[in-house]
Amino acid sequence: MFPLTLVQKLLLPVGAILFDVLFWQERAALSLLLYTVFVVGAVLAGTPRHAAVWRSGYFWVSLLGTLFSAVMVAVYGSGAARLACVASLAIWLGYMNQPHLKLVLFALLTGLYNLFPAVERMLQLLRVPANMESSLNRLWYYCRLLLLPLAALGIFHVLFAVANPRYSALTNQLWTALGEALNVLFEQLSVPHLLFFLLGLVLTAGCLFIIPVHYLADRESRLGEFVLRQRNRVASFAVRQPDFGTRTFRPLDLRKEYLMALGLLALVNLLLLVVNAIDINWIWFGFHPAPGFDLTQFVHEGTYVLILSILVAMGILLWFFRRNLNFYQPGLRALRVGATIWVLQNAVLAISVALRNYYYIQHSGLAYKRIGVYGFLLLTLFGLATILLKIWQRRSAYALVRLNALAAYAVLLLLAGGNWEIWMVRFNLQPRFQRVDYGFLLDMPDRVLPELALRAHTLAGRHLTTEDEYGKWQPMAPETAGQLLTQRIQAFRALEARRHWPSCTWADWQAARFFEPQHPLTRQAQNHVAASRF
Repeated sequence: MFPLTLVQKLLLPVGAILFDVLFWQERAALSLLLYTVFVVGAVLAGTPRHAAVWRSGYFWVSLLGTLFSAVMVAVYGSGAARLACVASLAIWLGYMNQPHLKLVLFALLTGLYNLFPAVERMLQLLRVPANMESSLNRLWYYCRLLLLPLAALGIFHVLFAVANPRYSALTNQLWTALGEALNVLFEQLSVPHLLFFLLGLVLTAGCLFIIPVHYLADRESRLGEFVLRQRNRVASFAVRQPDFGTRTFRPLDLRKEYLMALGLLALVNLLLLVVNAIDINWIWFGFHPAPGFDLTQFVHEGTYVLILSILVAMGILLWFFRRNLNFYQPGLRALRVGATIWVLQNAVLAISVALRNYYYIQHSGLAYKRIGVYGFLLLTLFGLATILLKIWQRRSAYALVRLNALAAYAVLLLLAGGNWEIWMVRFNLQPRFQRVDYGFLLDMPDRVLPELALRAHTLAGRHLTTEDEYGKWQPMAPETAGQLLTQRIQAFRALEARRHWPSCTWADWQAARFFEPQHPLTRQAQNHVAASRF
């Protein structure tokens, strides 16, 4: 049985109550920041000064990422910030569990898996004591002794209530007050609320009870940063994985694999050179879509296909440089040069994809997927750079996964720290866009409403559209857009008035202040909205 400190046992019910107060019928906003700070503070308070985790760089990076994303949840309340906060907290708890871990994915899985032994340890706290039977017998003995006095008390109570009207009124008031208190108690302790409290108890136990989980740490300890040349899977007990089966790999098979890889690299480099030359001449300099040119199809289908081709190229290189070709001295340099040229050409292809997305944004405005494409391209360029490390430094697949997982985590934090919806509204409502997907803007979070109100007067003369439930574009009149915006503002103000403090964010608080009558820009925004309705 894993030992628990007195502080952990005391903080468990405190954390469960705090979880219930912050999240029951509330959204993840300021509540998530406060709960995260509680978990971080409670775990750090119980960590010894000499613990190995204090010397782990991954621990400090994940701790800063957890606190940063939690603050961003309280500031913007975006979905990316919430995802980053929850993932960062689980990753940080994974590094707390196993300080020697390096893989972000393994730390995430370790932090999540810790929930199961933590709940098991919590249930052990509720185990029935060994001397429970003797305690129950003693309780039953005293109950039998009190049975006659209680019966006599009941008889005298009835007699006094009949004989004394004031005593009867006083006892009636006491019984009424007790009944009302029980009604309030049972109303609060509904079955969904009780289950939610148990959920908070389980999650708090998973955060506070750090039970060592060695499975993934043991697996990672067997992985190295570099590909080493060593005998394995041969007919000998001296290797780690002996194999006494029939050998199918002949002495010349490695050279055949080398010639196949060299031929493949030569052909695909030639093909990619032609594609890149076309893209550079067509897209990079002076690109102007011809009349009737379908820019949507050009970006959507072309972008996805090009990204897929880059991923396939990375997979092929990983396959060829997985084992013995890293040490094939007769042709290793030629293979490395060909692979490097292919990686660089794929980087050029990624830049072409970025330009396609840029032209589409300049034509149609910003959207979530268009921003996501740039995030994915950043990861792709970083992944291509790590492929070069593997080619020239004989890095292992484990090293590539470790580096790219850190890059993915950094991109997630970058997305969490952006006020993307505000930036999209400001960009998409620039005067140069005559066609505006206003339904998309109206579906954004409430914090964009001040920006929409300030720019409502710019809708006149534009072609406004919205997407229906069947995915078809429908026109929207400026008067309808103004009415829908007014309804959104009224609904937001009513919701903000009913909202409790755990559900507040700084951005929504700023938006609510904007629509207060005394705000200097409120009258201007109201005039703009009213003008857009007529």
